[in-house]
Amino acid sequence: MESSFQVKTMAEYSSSGEHPDILFWVGCAGSFDDRAQRITRAFAAILHKVDIRFAILGNEETCTGDPSRRAGNEFLFQMMAYHNIQTLNGYGIKKIVTACPHCFNILKHEYPELGGHYEVIHHAVFLQQLISEGKIILKGGGEFRGKRITYHDSCYLGRGNGIYEAPREVLAALDGELVEMTRCRSRGLCCGAGGGQMFKEEEKGERRVSLERVKDILESRAGIVASACPFCMTMLTDGIQGAGKEDIKIMDIAELVLQSM
Repeated sequence: MESSFQVKTMAEYSSSGEHPDILFWVGCAGSFDDRAQRITRAFAAILHKVDIRFAILGNEETCTGDPSRRAGNEFLFQMMAYHNIQTLNGYGIKKIVTACPHCFNILKHEYPELGGHYEVIHHAVFLQQLISEGKIILKGGGEFRGKRITYHDSCYLGRGNGIYEAPREVLAALDGELVEMTRCRSRGLCCGAGGGQMFKEEEKGERRVSLERVKDILESRAGIVASACPFCMTMLTDGIQGAGKEDIKIMDIAELVLQSM
């Protein structure tokens, strides 16, 4: 069990005249969804273990506005974005790390046009950097030794930003056996949550996208599915349960890394 530790907010750093190395942007899912909160705690625990000074915004963090823009409410998006940019710029934030590809994409590519210019890194890339620099040392012979692990490419991380290798390099550092699904990388299948679908009822169709994706998982014969997106985590978990395959574990790469440290 990970020992408890104090996570400081930007307000606390600012009041003492200090500045963290990075801002950890938690995101809506990581803040409020019970399952995604475990991802948040795992990533924070890793940062704590490797002595990286990080902060969160806490109550000052609000939604990036990504779901609003994807759903077509541009006015609401800009209201949210300007509010966040004012907060971030007020603290002089330069470097942001987030475990959500949706937050990553919009902060990196769509905030600059509104005055928000930051170095934005997804946690999969950040973890890969820490491993390659020797700051994260993974122990061999852990609980993942010999386990078949497959990786689900998040749309915004993969096709949206061309990030395919970093998460796979993280998984390759584990003692498991990395196996690919037939539809992977640029041909990866969406989990079904994109474009604001996470927050609305499904349109009528022949079958649910999450169940279609589970077919690929089953064909890979993997016992663990590695994810790097809280939305994908929700949809894949629903799909696995819907297919009656609860013995297959869905885990974020931060959780896999923490358990292997």
